[in-house]
Amino acid sequence: MKKEIRICGFGGQGVILAGFIIGKAACVFSDYNSVQSQSYGPEARGGAARSEVIISDEKIGYPRPIGIDIMAAMAQEAFDAYRGDLREGAIIIIDPDLVPRNDIGTPIYRVQVQKIAEELGNKIVTNITMVGALIGITKILDTEAVKKAVIDSVPKKFKELNVNAFEQGLEAGTNARPE
Repeated sequence: MKKEIRICGFGGQGVILAGFIIGKAACVFSDYNSVQSQSYGPEARGGAARSEVIISDEKIGYPRPIGIDIMAAMAQEAFDAYRGDLREGAIIIIDPDLVPRNDIGTPIYRVQVQKIAEELGNKIVTNITMVGALIGITKILDTEAVKKAVIDSVPKKFKELNVNAFEQGLEAGTNARPE
C-alpha cells in the first residue's frame, strides 16, 4: 500500500497540521512509513498552502509526491493551483462552500467541513474536520490511530473540541458519496 495525499487551502487554515496528524497517525500510531512535506506562499497567512503526506507499508524512496492519490481542498485558490498532478481515479474531497468552482469532470466528494466546525463553535477546527472526512471517505488509516494523533498534536485545552471535530468529520465522510 502506498498513498500520496495532498491537503491544501490557504495559510492559516491548518493544512500543515492536518498533514502532520495524518503522517503521525501512520508512522507513530500505525505500522506504516510516512513522510510529510509542506509549502506555502511568501504571505504565509492568506496565500495558497499545501501539506503532502506519503504513507507506505514499504520504504519511501523519494519524499515528495509524484502523483496525488487523495486531495482534500479547503480553498478555491489552492484547488486551482494544486490539482495538476492528480492520478487518474484520485479521490478528491472539497468543502463546496470554500471551493465553489469544482467541476473538473471527475467525481468529487463534497463535505461542508467548515460548516461542521462552525456548528461545533469554532471554525478553527475546520482542518481537523477535514482530516475526519478524509479518513471516513478513504479508510486509509485506523480511526483510533488518527484520533490518538489528533489528541497528541493539539493543545490539551482544545482536545475535546478537536476530537469532536474529527468525529463529526469522520461521520460526514463515511456518509459522503462522490458526485
